[in-house]
Amino acid sequence: MTFNDDADISKGRASRRAGAGLALGGGGLGIVGIIVLIVSLTTGVDLGPALGGLDGGSQAGGDQGIDSALDQCQTGADANRDLDCRMKGAAASLEDYWSGQVQGYRGTAVQLFSGSVNTGCGGASSAVGPFYCPADEIVYIDTAFFDELRDRFGSSGGPLAQLYVVAHEWGHHIQNITGQMQGLDTSRTGPDSDGVRLELQADCYAGAWVGAQESTLDDNGVPFLEPITAAELADALSAAAAVGDDHIQESVQGQVNPETWTHGASAQRQTWFQAGRTGGPGSCDTFSIPGSRL
Repeated sequence: MTFNDDADISKGRASRRAGAGLALGGGGLGIVGIIVLIVSLTTGVDLGPALGGLDGGSQAGGDQGIDSALDQCQTGADANRDLDCRMKGAAASLEDYWSGQVQGYRGTAVQLFSGSVNTGCGGASSAVGPFYCPADEIVYIDTAFFDELRDRFGSSGGPLAQLYVVAHEWGHHIQNITGQMQGLDTSRTGPDSDGVRLELQADCYAGAWVGAQESTLDDNGVPFLEPITAAELADALSAAAAVGDDHIQESVQGQVNPETWTHGASAQRQTWFQAGRTGGPGSCDTFSIPGSRL
């Protein structure tokens, strides 16, 4: 999916933290951040070490950098040429879409970083992957993750694969501001756990945004995005499959253990993305259906 060259993305709330981050060696799976963060917030347990070995900002790699507001990113043409601008364009479009879907909507923002970053949820390294912090209501992305998604986990890549990741994390913001994160049992894992249901719903919300691309307009009435092509849809579905628990477990440890799942299987993630794309946010209730139907 590409942006319309004339689309106005200037209002997208995205910035890059430059010069802050301690690049940590190794790197984990990079896609379990939201569950770790929710456990930290709901239990009070300090999970700084799990988020990259930082203690909430007192160690090296804290917020010593300067935020760039990405003022060079003004149009859809910029978003098509530059990855940071694409993230800003995604923020502009997602903000427009969800402000019309949620009563009393309040926005979020995208913070791009490299290596590590301090957040309202504590210090996080790139090993966590893209994540949403409910405490400060910000989406955090190290864009190097997109290379890992393709090279390590086998996604076909492409712009819509990248936008799917942003839209998924934005979906967690929707869950937060609508109260859907409250009262969850985050201590349990497994294919029908609250954590899996939360992640699948965020996939569904991402699909809902993609499905509404023709009616999501900038202030001048120009659609932010061009109509989706079959190849671009395949890219998004490839990304959803690449971050499925079963695919990651098979890739990393050579076997699948559903009882430890926190995000859902590849097929589930694809199914719920498609459910949102064709049915909108109203089709995204993953909490009231039996586990066998997830």
